[in-house]
Formats: sequence, C-alpha cells, structure tokens
Amino acid sequence: MDKLVSIIVPVYGVEKFLEKLILSLIRQTYENLEIILVDDGSPDNCGAICDKYAEHDSRIKVIHKENAGVSEARNTGMDSATGDFIVFVDGDDWLESDAVDYYVRLITKTYSDMAISDKNFTTRSRMQTENDCFEIWASDKAAAEFLYPRISIGCWNKIFRTEFLRKNNIRFTMKISGEGMHFIVSAAQKANHVGVGHRKVYNYRLNNENSAVTKYRLDMGIYAQKSINAIKDELILQTPLLLDAVNWHIWKNYGYILFLIIATDSKKENLALYKDCRRNLLIRLPSVLVKSKVSAKTKIRMVLEASAPVLMARRRLRRERLALQNDVME
Repeated sequence: MDKLVSIIVPVYGVEKFLEKLILSLIRQTYENLEIILVDDGSPDNCGAICDKYAEHDSRIKVIHKENAGVSEARNTGMDSATGDFIVFVDGDDWLESDAVDYYVRLITKTYSDMAISDKNFTTRSRMQTENDCFEIWASDKAAAEFLYPRISIGCWNKIFRTEFLRKNNIRFTMKISGEGMHFIVSAAQKANHVGVGHRKVYNYRLNNENSAVTKYRLDMGIYAQKSINAIKDELILQTPLLLDAVNWHIWKNYGYILFLIIATDSKKENLALYKDCRRNLLIRLPSVLVKSKVSAKTKIRMVLEASAPVLMARRRLRRERLALQNDVME
C-alpha cells in the first residue's frame, strides 16, 4: 500500500494563484495524500477558496489561524501532519502531475531521510532536463550545495521522512527571511544522507509581485543575515567543505543587503549599515575567494561586487525589473 504523503501549504495573500496550486495537488498521479492548507490569517479570499475545495476532496484539511508568518504556518502544518512523508509547497507555486510520485520514488530508492530535485521549472524557464538519475550525497555536500547556493534554498522541491523531522526536532525557527535555508541545512546535516534527482517536477513562480522574490525589503536581508549567522553558530558538521560554504554565504549576504539598500533607495537612512556592508565585502573577499568552491566566472563577479558594489547592484536591479516585466505566465 502506498505510503501517506502530507503536503503542507502556507497560505497568505495568494488568492490569484491558489486555485492553480490546489488543482495541481488534487490531480497528482500519487493519490494517497493529506493536503494541509494553513490559512495564515490571509486578508483576501484565500480562506474561502481553501474551504471550497475541502468540501469536495476529503484529502484536504484546512487550518485557519491568526497571522504569525510563514514559519509558524509551516510548523502548524507539521504538527497536524499524519503522513509518512512531508512535502512543502508555497502558496503561489504548483506541482507537475507526477511530482509526488517522483519524490516518493526518489526518497525510497535512495533510502534517504530527505531527498531533493536539484532542478525546477519557473515561470521563465519551461525546458525539462534531458537526463535524470538518482544520486546519494553525503550530508555535508548537500548542505554546502544549499549554501552556495547551487540548489533552490527553500524547503520546497524536497521530501522528508516525517519520523526523521520529529525525532531530530527539525522546525522552522527563523522569521521572515532565511527560514527555509536554516531548515534545510539543519535537516541535511542530521540526515543519514540526501537523495538527489534532476527531473523538474516543481513549478516556482517568479512573477508574484507581492513575494519576497520581487518585493524589495531591507529587513529581508537583515533577517537572512541572522539566519546564516545562526547556521554557522549551530553547525554540526565542522568539515572544511561546509565551513567554506557558510563563510561564502555570509560574504554574499553583505552584498544582498547592500543591493536592497540601493533597490529601496534608503542609503541615507541606513548609511552605517551601507558602510559596514561595503567594508565586509572587501575585508572578507580574499579568504572566500581562495577557499570557496565556486566557478572562475563566479569569482570574477565576486571581485566586481566587492570593488564596484553600487554599479553591480544597479545593474542587477535593472535586469530583475526587466525580467519581471517580461514574465507574463499565469
């Protein structure tokens, strides 16, 4: 008999996209599902949409709660989950019809505590990977890949054994930004190993104008810095590979904060933070440049970001705005 899979969806302010997501879940080829929709006090019609679909599909469980943020919403879903496996999906994304079937085969065939696909569709890239195979990665390698990051850093596009998460008390403890990174790096380090596939089965939306991907907020960068610092302080596997990856991400986040200051036109109000970011980009550069396991092209870009951060930030801002403007996928 198929194992039960709990799909946890935090729902807030995604009325425009929610029905597409729910339909992609109830139409999965893998049918033994528990779909947990956590309405995090959404101010729009999300709650009513969730309830409507729950009336017609007994696999859907709706939890209405006061708004407390995405981390608390996911934790609430985890507390309610009764499945053998847990899959997280964001409220504005959607799954391919065979996604859950793929995740279950991946985690069971690799005998892993957690498994991931290292590729995903987006609203800007619809080409499937040509070749797929199942791999097994050591825990420190997987955590390092998240940190660089060469794999999507959210908790989505991954599957976890429920017993593994509960036994190791793996929860969402960070607020606002960096919560997914903190969760998956913690999970990877505690896992026996990580199963990895390459087929695209998750659809990641890049054109939600209210998401963290497109809405520039300085506090996102500040909270992300708290998250990466917490990851370093709590590091379980003190391997050179993982330590170098953590230090690279810390360096990179100084550039992210500086970018957000430029994007929000708030240099005057955040002058001390602005100067601190510029200083850290320069001071930390030699060490991360030598030790980081990144490509030569990335290292050239790192030098440019440290020496001309404002120019690079404005260039990135123009590129991202143009990409969003051209992204019209429903």
